[in-house]
Amino acid sequence: MNGFAWGGFALNLAWAAATALVVMLVTFAVALRKGVHRIVDVAWGIAFAAVAAVSCAASAGDGDAGRRVLVTVLTAVWGLRLAVHIGRRGRGHGEDPRYEKLLAKAPGSADLYALRMVYLLQAALVWLVSLPVQAAQYIPSPMTGFAAAGAVLWAVGLVFEAGGDAQLARFKADPANKGRLMTSGLWSWTRHPNYFGDFCVWWGLFLIACDSAAAATVSVVSPLVMSLLLTRGSGKALLERHMSERPGYAAYAARTSGFFPRPPRERT
Repeated sequence: MNGFAWGGFALNLAWAAATALVVMLVTFAVALRKGVHRIVDVAWGIAFAAVAAVSCAASAGDGDAGRRVLVTVLTAVWGLRLAVHIGRRGRGHGEDPRYEKLLAKAPGSADLYALRMVYLLQAALVWLVSLPVQAAQYIPSPMTGFAAAGAVLWAVGLVFEAGGDAQLARFKADPANKGRLMTSGLWSWTRHPNYFGDFCVWWGLFLIACDSAAAATVSVVSPLVMSLLLTRGSGKALLERHMSERPGYAAYAARTSGFFPRPPRERT
């Protein structure tokens, strides 16, 4: 596991943790002022972009410049696009029902409970999930085919995530579609094009870190954790429990892939 700047990376872990924590604490302060905690979802993407930028600055002189710029730009584009999308989607709405349900269980102060169970937890997840972004910055050797493959997979992911979000936003903007399921476009190939896109983005960023066996080893936990979150945690599984209550969902689920895209099955 030679050719990896272990000393710089070890220090970067602390810088990344501090960055994620600061973003979430500032968001918590804004949330208290606004009286709504759903803005933490906007901070999720911003925190990743901030960690990537800090890591890029901290790794100057340790890692290959081209890879540092590549992984930073890809992470920032993904994170800031997501933040803008979530911010627009939540504009004018009150508290997210997920957070209302969570805070209803608070054993004391709901705000302090939110700080522990939402903001600090998300800061820790940002630090963990961003490990490939951090590690890739400290690989001194030039980029290889792994970096190219990772960038291509990231691009596929962004197309599915941004495309699925845009299609769904247009669908919901039509009052005639209220209460209906989105079943066309990318949503006819997978019931969760946005989550599949996220999946590709993070496996793509991990591939860029695979230019070094050391970087890959220390960061493989990231795409694994993200995959679990997307398929069995707060992503697909949680959303499908809500979607299953809508008319026509059983037929839609029968003909449409649950995650990995494929042509829709013919109606029976």
